[in-house]
Amino acid sequence: VLKFDSSGKLVKSLGGGMFIFPHGIHVDREGNVWVTDARSATPAELEKFPDAKGKGHSVIKFSPEGKVLLTLGKPGVAGDAPGGLNEPCDVVTAPNGDIFVSEGHSGQNANAPANTAGRIVKFSKDGKFIKSWGKLGTAPGEFRTPHALAFDSQGRLFVSDRGNVRLQIFDQDGKFLAEWKQFSRVSGIHIERNDTLYAIDSESSATSHPGWKKGVRIGSAKDGKVSFFIPGHQTNTPEGAAGEGVAVDAAGNIYGAEVTVRGLTKYIKR
Repeated sequence: VLKFDSSGKLVKSLGGGMFIFPHGIHVDREGNVWVTDARSATPAELEKFPDAKGKGHSVIKFSPEGKVLLTLGKPGVAGDAPGGLNEPCDVVTAPNGDIFVSEGHSGQNANAPANTAGRIVKFSKDGKFIKSWGKLGTAPGEFRTPHALAFDSQGRLFVSDRGNVRLQIFDQDGKFLAEWKQFSRVSGIHIERNDTLYAIDSESSATSHPGWKKGVRIGSAKDGKVSFFIPGHQTNTPEGAAGEGVAVDAAGNIYGAEVTVRGLTKYIKR
């Protein structure tokens, strides 16, 4: 995990050598850093990198200084809660400290086995399992890669159900509240205290989501209205490129975590 100042200068790093596939990141109200490690090493990777054994399929909580405070799941082993996790995509903490993890990164693949994970797992703030809901599927409360999580000001949990090209909204007990498709094929979500919702689409194409463009859609978590759109990078492909993660700083600048162009994009508020 790399920490930069607002100018892009590297300030510090933490967690070096601890991950196979660091995927989701969340900074809680105390400044602790939560990271999901979404898979374990393949046999070929283990042969090349033996020290990769025992890593992956876990969520790690760091202090702001980089000390490990909590680990969820059994590192290196895919499993089900309460003891294990399976392809954790993202993690977020509720106002009371409860922890929510989404599982099933490979669920959107067309050939995903029926037993592929597609669920949300809820833990207490000290890591004790409370409950889980969801499975691989397309019905309300089912998921095909629940890729990102965020809470609005009401404490509702927003899930980017990427493979199903929708946002799903739940209460904190897992009750389904709504489904929104107007933010496109969402990979990352950020919701401000005033309920401005930023959703970044990194995957729409002529085959995955015809007629939609990659980029950041900005709207309201209150009524679901989309008000603004920031297009992705121009590339050699017609769809261009946009990031999988999105965040907004105190000055209103937007950051996209870019996969295709391998970097961080900053959009300056004017």
